[in-house]
Amino acid sequence: MATETTGPTLTEIEAARRGLAGVARVTPVYGSETFSRLAGREVVLKAENLQRTGSFKVRGAVTRIAALSKPQRVAGVVAASAGNHGQAVAWAAREAGIPAAIFVPQDAPMTKVEACRNYAAATELVGVTFEDALAAAFAYADETGATFVHPYEDESVIAGQGTIGLELAEQVPQAATVLVPVGGGGLAAGIALALRAVKPDVRIVGVEVRRDRYTIADGIAVKHPGELTSAILDDLLEDVIVVSDEEISEAIVLLLERTKLVVEGAGAVGVAALRAGRVGGSGPVVGVLSGGNIDPTMLISVMRHGLTVAGRYLVVRTQLADRPGELIKLLSLVAEERGNVIAVEHHREGMDVPVSETEVELTLVTRDEGHCLQLLAAMADRGYAVKRLE
Repeated sequence: MATETTGPTLTEIEAARRGLAGVARVTPVYGSETFSRLAGREVVLKAENLQRTGSFKVRGAVTRIAALSKPQRVAGVVAASAGNHGQAVAWAAREAGIPAAIFVPQDAPMTKVEACRNYAAATELVGVTFEDALAAAFAYADETGATFVHPYEDESVIAGQGTIGLELAEQVPQAATVLVPVGGGGLAAGIALALRAVKPDVRIVGVEVRRDRYTIADGIAVKHPGELTSAILDDLLEDVIVVSDEEISEAIVLLLERTKLVVEGAGAVGVAALRAGRVGGSGPVVGVLSGGNIDPTMLISVMRHGLTVAGRYLVVRTQLADRPGELIKLLSLVAEERGNVIAVEHHREGMDVPVSETEVELTLVTRDEGHCLQLLAAMADRGYAVKRLE
């Protein structure tokens, strides 16, 4: 039997699943030939980024709010969130017809903040970290009597997230390893409890980021898991893998390019671990794409960086004689080598170049790193002194 420290039982997770029927989506799973080839094993992706509100969080929020008493429903709910949990609580509260207040760190992605407001929740930016928002939410609960909906230290929330584990057991019965993002630990704890009960032989591996620095995986940027979730994860996880922002960025780009799925940093950590070759074990592996609520400005930055690292962008600087026809010669050379020019900049003022010359910077779209090197060699062969910037 489950106790206060062991989390919800299989019976409670199954009850949560019944309560979510027709409310939360049974999200699809996709086999990926690309990722399977890169990983050397079958890879299946669980697309919780396609869940209502854009992440798995709606499962736990709906389950918790459904358990409120009538007086609690009148007083409403309050949550602290870097974004996804707040959206989920706001949406679930609106659907249940009860008031909600959401406290969010000041630097949370505006995509997530605006979504909370669009779901009719009173949304306030406060503090720098999740812990600051958490303290503000606790104070609001004390002042108003609203029920605090914790993002992970709550058995009802964990039970709701655990419904993903039940779905996975049915959708991917061949799975040998399941990769789950770990922030506060509610998602990983719920999935681990469900899978241990119905598929005890599967390896459950947590994936997290460094907790002492800024990360693009804002959805799991929590200083440490909760006490309840830590007790569950210490008992049930086979391993915990740490991935870097560079690895996450590469995973986001690959997911968008190869699978056409938009996934936020926290949701891409499992794929990042796979690409880094640190998952271990053998046999089919499932990566849980926990959310897709990436801020558009972050997505643009990640895509530009990822494409540059992959050799898909080339930025070069060279000098030309400042007379008609010289630029067209250079651009014609680029065209011959099948480079695509997307920007041309002339630099004269403030540059240490002879009065009869001008500096030109080209931004080119290329096929890969080999193509970049081919273009650089062709320019050098024609006598251009080229400096590569990116």
